[in-house]
Amino acid sequence: MSEPKPPSEDRADTRIVHVGHDPRQHHGAVNPPVYHVSTVTFPTVADLKAKQGRRFDDVYYGRYGTPTTKALDAAVADLEGGRWCVSVGSGMAAVSCALMALLKSGDHLLMVDSVYWPTRSFCDTILRNMGVRTTYYDPLIGSGIRDMIEPQTRVIFMESPGSLTFEMQDVPAIAAAAHEAGAVAVLDNTWATPLLFRPFEHGVDLSIQAATKYIVGHSDAMLGTITMTDRALFEQVKATAGQIGHAVGADEAYLGLRGLRTLGVRLRQHEANGVAVARWLQSWSEVARVLHPALPDDPGHTLWRRDFTGASGLFGVLLKRGPSREAVAAMLDGMRLFRMGFSWGGYESLILDTTTAITRTASPWTHDGPVLRLHIGLEDPVDLIADLKAGFQRMLAAG
Repeated sequence: MSEPKPPSEDRADTRIVHVGHDPRQHHGAVNPPVYHVSTVTFPTVADLKAKQGRRFDDVYYGRYGTPTTKALDAAVADLEGGRWCVSVGSGMAAVSCALMALLKSGDHLLMVDSVYWPTRSFCDTILRNMGVRTTYYDPLIGSGIRDMIEPQTRVIFMESPGSLTFEMQDVPAIAAAAHEAGAVAVLDNTWATPLLFRPFEHGVDLSIQAATKYIVGHSDAMLGTITMTDRALFEQVKATAGQIGHAVGADEAYLGLRGLRTLGVRLRQHEANGVAVARWLQSWSEVARVLHPALPDDPGHTLWRRDFTGASGLFGVLLKRGPSREAVAAMLDGMRLFRMGFSWGGYESLILDTTTAITRTASPWTHDGPVLRLHIGLEDPVDLIADLKAGFQRMLAAG
């Protein structure tokens, strides 16, 4: 297979339709075929050896990729502004594979304190058992992170905004500090997707997506991606993925490609619906604050407006101190349209009580009331607001 092309100069809505496939290669079929592959055969010993040397780029064995997964990788890489992408079986697999590729015993990792809680758990268990030391840092630290970098610091990991508390990070400043120290700047870019934040234009070296969420978009497949611009980083991550045994199923890759084609249209609706619901929540008496960087009064709004081209449908809500856990449960148990469930990014609206999921060790979390996380789907926001209003009324009635 040929070297990946530089990102297209077409606009995102055009690229999203055309990247990662060529109908001329598949009898005019619009969508790439679904290749169910484990074994790949070779006509000669010479051909086997040649493909073995190109196993990261060619079709060599199912675990290293198929034409379907390579189409997905090419599309995601282009949309993120990268050159290479490694797809894996979930967002958490993308996080763990990337960190295991970049770190070894004796290394030091700087991890943002607002990170997705399974990532924190991975650092505190698997990485610690590997001999990797993790220090958590305040998400608002910006260029001040220079003071935390040690000679053994190999990776600085960011997530902006944080997926529970939604603080915005100054990604360019932190990435610049990482590069000055010879460290790799890694970003979990799932909230923004490849369309709303261009990681490599802001200094990021390696971008992670839980493609399960907005890229798949239909809550029916698990998928993760790791994108980069540097060939050496690609080979490092790809080799680790193969050695660990990560392999994306053909059907999951196809569903990722299918979802990708409508990502731009869906995101615009998620943003419009999300902002409408968030603004209504600001007016509700039981709400202390809405955590949404696209709102002008949000502390992270300036960074969001500087670096992002839009917002997704995920945000948080701080309730005023007072309602009991039972009262919050009464609200959530009776929701008609909002469902309780993990993940997000699908067409449906979700709501969770995330109060006990917030763990901070470097920067204090001072809010002492309940915290809700909402994902606003593609329903009419008028109906979603009515559902929330009825929920708040149940909460107040339950005390």
